[in-house]
Amino acid sequence: MNGTFKAVERWQSHQLRCPKDLDELLRGFRPLFAYHDHLLEGREIPLATVEEFFKTGAVSQFSGDPKDLMLLQGQRNCYEYLRERVLARDDLETSLVLEVHRILTSGTYTEPFYLVNGERPGELKKRDYVTAVNAVGAAARDVGRELDHLVEEVSGYCGSELLQVAAYFHCRFENIHPFAAGNGATGRMLMNYFLMIRDHPPVVFFAEDKEEYLQCLTTYDQQRDPRPLAAFLEKELAKTWAE
Repeated sequence: MNGTFKAVERWQSHQLRCPKDLDELLRGFRPLFAYHDHLLEGREIPLATVEEFFKTGAVSQFSGDPKDLMLLQGQRNCYEYLRERVLARDDLETSLVLEVHRILTSGTYTEPFYLVNGERPGELKKRDYVTAVNAVGAAARDVGRELDHLVEEVSGYCGSELLQVAAYFHCRFENIHPFAAGNGATGRMLMNYFLMIRDHPPVVFFAEDKEEYLQCLTTYDQQRDPRPLAAFLEKELAKTWAE
């Protein structure tokens, strides 16, 4: 796809020597990704508010749910955590997965259901939960082993089929559903991390394409086929970095 090739070519034309280089390259991407990620999770906040928050760390006018700001802070903090690791090309590890989840969901596990069950940000789920129409999700007793295996499968990959492997990782991660909550946001963040440490631009999952995105995940749940999501990612990549 021509737009995809151009996006990768432009990204790789930048020499990322220090955190400021990455900050500048992702200056427009970060609030856009967070805004659409917010919408995908069924929450609403104006794009201008998200942009202000990412630029200044505060908002001048906001009367919405405080949880929205906590989630945005999690996105902001997670980038700070991953930034040096992107530049160092640190590969995926289970400990990194847990820390990304902890940062993204910190302060948001307020539902009594999770507190009663002992669920916490950054910890694998302790109970079995029915998720989506296909009841996907590894059993709590198996989730650690399955997550470790997935990380081992994709770590160290250095081939040319990056979007295909990224799609497989994201599909399988959501299928495992390792946490009590926050799986979608964590999976999308980790998928982009997987791409960036391999000198590939990250992807915005646009909220207006949510139905197609969820159908791709459902196809994997039913048929173990990540190719529809790989094709979807190609379109979203071109859309993300269109000039």
